[in-house]
Amino acid sequence: MSVADSLLELGRLVETAGGIVVGSTTQRRASPDPAHYIGAGKVDEIVEQREALDYTMVIFDDPLSPSQQLNLEQTLGVKVLDRSALILDIFASRATTREASLQVELAQHEYLLPRLRGQWQHLERTGASMGAIGTRGPGETQLETDRRLIGGRIARLKRSIEGVKRQRALQRSRRQRQGVPVVALVGYTNAGKSSLMRALAGAEVFVADAVFATLDPVTRRVGSPTGEAFLLTDTVGFMQKLPTQLISAFKATLEELQTADLLVHVVDGTADASQAQVKTVLETLAELELGDIPMITVVNKVDGMVLPDGSPVETEADLAVLADAQVIDVEGEVRFTSATTGLGVDALRERLLYEFYGLAATRAGAYAEA
Repeated sequence: MSVADSLLELGRLVETAGGIVVGSTTQRRASPDPAHYIGAGKVDEIVEQREALDYTMVIFDDPLSPSQQLNLEQTLGVKVLDRSALILDIFASRATTREASLQVELAQHEYLLPRLRGQWQHLERTGASMGAIGTRGPGETQLETDRRLIGGRIARLKRSIEGVKRQRALQRSRRQRQGVPVVALVGYTNAGKSSLMRALAGAEVFVADAVFATLDPVTRRVGSPTGEAFLLTDTVGFMQKLPTQLISAFKATLEELQTADLLVHVVDGTADASQAQVKTVLETLAELELGDIPMITVVNKVDGMVLPDGSPVETEADLAVLADAQVIDVEGEVRFTSATTGLGVDALRERLLYEFYGLAATRAGAYAEA
């Protein structure tokens, strides 16, 4: 993804978290500055813009080390976050179930733990460096106490999440014994997975034009009048530069993908960086060791796309034109849909039934079950 597209995405994350972007800047360096990540001149430039822009926070698009974050906050005089901290904050605001809350809290604590020393830097300076009576011991004691408390909380959260894993494993085992195929929706965040699920399955799932609107897996049954059916699962969306703590914490949720018989990779056809988003999703699936599961790519939001001649996409016939135009570079089968208008949805549903039951199910027609 280009620097410009990545910053646009970061801006949307800021807005999702409730912030307002008042400015942005970039710097090209051979390597990050060990102390401030950016060079001294760029730091001075940001400081000089404080009065004109009236900013109250600075957010970096790449990970900052604990010392870099602390140094920047001291120099800039405002709160400093990196993309990881921002995403964790958004996840925390989206977590509404116990499972999601456990996983987000674990990721937050694992992110915070190496940054604790910066929280007590002022006590270390006044105590250890200046030798002030009554400050040296308590500062260090409180730091160690916080570390133990957070370490204990992390251990308890991991035990609770193991319980969630066992429960989900039992649910998957029951589904496997029933012999019903499982189709899992995957894709970049805000590609329209939840909207497509609602269109395919008639499911009452939360839909929003926002990043990370879905954190918990949702599974619904989709069938035909003659009894053939498959289970359709919607999972958390992917994004470039996701915090490693978050991916690790959400393993319990992402394990739902491991037993899928087919993955449906949903792509936002209107996104300027759609090709880069596809690359991120495929790389994430490979990291999760899910690259061997069969996959169909579905380019969604075609109602916002145009045909090669510049006319809007309005009919099923237009979808065939899009397919011939090869508007996206991916391997394997590609389908086109609009979850909003319904274009291509019935054909996709029939295609998914055909995957497992052949012509009998598609000739009988398909229906959705919540």
